[in-house]
Amino acid sequence: MAGLDEVIGGLEKGIDTPLGKILQDGQDISGGQWQRVAIARTLVSRAPVRILDEPTSALDPVSETNLYHDFEKLMKGKTTIFISHRLGSTSLADEILVIDGGKITERGTHEALMAEKGQYAEMFEAQREWYQ
Repeated sequence: MAGLDEVIGGLEKGIDTPLGKILQDGQDISGGQWQRVAIARTLVSRAPVRILDEPTSALDPVSETNLYHDFEKLMKGKTTIFISHRLGSTSLADEILVIDGGKITERGTHEALMAEKGQYAEMFEAQREWYQ
């Protein structure tokens, strides 16, 4: 579900390959692949809340788009706090909090915040070309 099939297939010992260079036979993977491993860990975790901080920052744009399309299904029924400066993903959220100077300055759905034409809408519009 986290898109690791191709990564696993490319590892020397498949799923049994130690990741990272700490172990003698460890194999390193790319930053985007590490992010997918982290997302996979959240999927199997029994923690009641998941916190994802910039979970797609090391993914290429195609992988990021694909993950966003699957993200709602992947996190269904789970409480997830998603921290991002890339606002293309925020429309998936049930509630968006805009934090500025350590304080919540805006709060609402994507649609409501866009209608307010405040800081969130300004930032979203500035990044809009990235999402189309």
